[in-house]
Amino acid sequence: MSVRIDAKGKIYTDIVRKEEVPVLIQTLTNVIHGHIFLRPEQRIKDGLNDSPEVFIAVTQAEIYSPGGQLLHKADFLTVNKQHIVWLRPDDERPARPAEPPGV
Repeated sequence: MSVRIDAKGKIYTDIVRKEEVPVLIQTLTNVIHGHIFLRPEQRIKDGLNDSPEVFIAVTQAEIYSPGGQLLHKADFLTVNKQHIVWLRPDDERPARPAEPPGV
């Protein structure tokens, strides 16, 4: 692994370590349960506001209607940041019963 340190002391490496953070995202029309990846020292707010990207990557995404009906599951989903009403860590998410076979 190569490491470079600039004049200000910032360290650059080939590897960017990130942590998986479970989140709950309220969009204009749906609720999304999933995971985003942040650098260890980053807050969710920093990850959203400091990035020039228009979309955020969400993994293990489950999209629900406003009434709570599961509409779609995806291993990977991108969400337009301008469509997010609010976003919070999902560490308080209650366990859901297992789905019946064949669903």
